[in-house]
This record gives sequence, C-alpha cells and structure tokens, in this order.
Amino acid sequence: MARIEFDRIRHAYMANPRSEADYALKELSMTWEDGGAYALLGPSGCGKTTLLNIISGLVHPSGGNIRFDGTDVTALSTEARNIAQVFQFPVIYDTMTVRQNLEFPLRNRGVASGEIARRVDDTLRIIDLADKADRPARRLTADEKQKISLGRGLVRSDVNAILFDEPLTVIDPHMKWQLRSKLKQLHQRFAFTMIYVTHDQTEALTFADKVVVMYEGEVVQTGTPDELFRKPRHTFVGYFIGSPGMNVLPCEAFGTTATIGGHKVRLPAGAPKGATALEIGIRPEFITLTGDKRKGIPVTVRRVEDIGRFRIVHADLDGRPIAATLPEGSEIPAEPRAVLDPANVNLYADSWLVEGGRGP
Repeated sequence: MARIEFDRIRHAYMANPRSEADYALKELSMTWEDGGAYALLGPSGCGKTTLLNIISGLVHPSGGNIRFDGTDVTALSTEARNIAQVFQFPVIYDTMTVRQNLEFPLRNRGVASGEIARRVDDTLRIIDLADKADRPARRLTADEKQKISLGRGLVRSDVNAILFDEPLTVIDPHMKWQLRSKLKQLHQRFAFTMIYVTHDQTEALTFADKVVVMYEGEVVQTGTPDELFRKPRHTFVGYFIGSPGMNVLPCEAFGTTATIGGHKVRLPAGAPKGATALEIGIRPEFITLTGDKRKGIPVTVRRVEDIGRFRIVHADLDGRPIAATLPEGSEIPAEPRAVLDPANVNLYADSWLVEGGRGP
C-alpha cells in the first residue's frame, strides 16, 4: 500500500482553461494515508471520478504533482503505478470462468501457482462465488459479474491502492450491504489503502474511516462521519449528509447572539467582520418542540412523517421550512415552538462554518 499525496493538483478537460469555472477539479493539496479507508462523496459531476482517475493514471492532471510514498508518479502509467481499479459496470473476461478471471492478474505478475490457488479460493469465499468458480463468466447475472470485478481488485496483495468507482450500482440492496461489510472487514484485516467513490451517503459513511465531500469540483470537507454530521464545514455538507439534511436559516448576528424572525438564538462563535450572508445551521435531531411560550421560536407545522422509530415534523419558521426529528410517540403541541440545542447550533458566513474556517 502507499501514502498518496496531491500537491496543487487540478484538472480541466478543455485545452485552454481561462478561469476557475473551467476546471472540473479545482486546485487541491491533500494526503491519503497509507492503509486508510476513504470515501469520495458528492453529487454527479462534482469531480469524484476525475480525482479517482488522476490517482490511477487514467487522467493526467492539467497541473500539480502526485506522489506515492514520496515518489513523483505524475507521468507514470496506470500499470506502473500498480493500482487496482473497480469500475461502475463490470469489466470481466466473458470467455473465462470465474476462477480464471481472478487468476488472470496474478498470472500476469508471475505469482507462484500455489499462492494463486490460495488467494483465489479466499477471494471466491469473500465474494460468495465459490460454488460458481468454474462457470463461464458470461452465464452470470450482472451483480455476480460485478462481484468478479471486485474480486479481481481484492485478489492482489501487492497493489499501492484499490480504487472503487461506484462499484455497487448494479448490485441489489441486500447484497450491497453484505459486500460493504466484507470490504470493511478486509480493510481492517489487511489495511489496504482503499478509496471508494459514491453519491450514496449510506455507502460512504458505513464504509470509510474518513469521508471526502466534494462540491462543484472542490473538496469542501474531509472528516469522520461524526465530524461531518456535527460540524459540517460548508452548508452543502449539511444539506447533502443526513436525512433530512441540516436546517439552514438566514439570520442577523450581533456578537454571539443571532436573530431569526425577531427571536434570539445563542451562537458558538461571533460573526466575522464583513460577512455578507450569515446563516444558522442545525440538524433536525437537535430541535425539540414545546408548548411553553417562554421558550423557543413559534413554528407552524405543515406535515408529519412517521418513520417508525421516530417522526419527522416539517414546519415553517418565520416563513422558512424547518424539520425536527422527534422520538416515536412524541406529542406535538397545539401551538408549537422550536427549541434549538445551543450546543449544536452552527454559524455560517458565505456558506462556510465560522468556527472551522474555510477549506477541506
């Protein structure tokens, strides 16, 4: 495995980019630690696959350098970088059996026959295809073929990193959960450096030790699932992660007090000078409803979703939509008021967290 470093990497697909908007991946410096399990999370078109392909060598960056364990590999081919990559749709040899597909990358590298047999048998068990090992790959279902692709990445022990580009798209939901669990177990056992691209927050948060959130070609936050939940460093992270996402409400701020619709809310930090757009961000999980007129901010309930273990209350606060997540069976007052937990209120200036500052 390898420690991967980006040094001012950026990329544009056009020949002569003139502005930041022309770059699919904006300038980025960051480090992927040896043995880390990372997820690249963001909507379609945000630059996830571009970044992944720069690591593998399928895309040569417009600027900057990439290093593996301190060695500059920017100009090296994918083969020279010794990367295993699993794509969104199955890439297999239809004329080979399942076993032969898994053996192929090992035979190309001159691995001893006994070692090939051991690794292939282990991988067949991991991807749950041991009973179909000698079946031609063309006779398998789409999700089984993708499991072969996953297996070809996992069967090698000498790679610098294993890259996954939305590999579970064609796999049914129950199998997705099983394979994610197995990938996590493999990482814990062998400490592969794994980078996993997805637009699905559940996949990202359950697989990765650290999640890299991307938005419009930029990394807006890198952190643990808990950090992304409690302290989103950009309002997009708050919107994108969570179901429902973070409530974001325009406000005015004076020192460590914000005003929303004429009501005061305590802040964790004072507003920066010169900020033109101030907003409060708070997760629905940190809002309660009360009928006590001495507390909170009055809201108008629009609808209630019963999810089973909890209820999601959708309401209006000073003309703005707001959601609160309440335990199942909670009473909703006739004249409800929203109480915001001050320990979990975040202040944003121009979409960036005031306390945390700007940047990934």
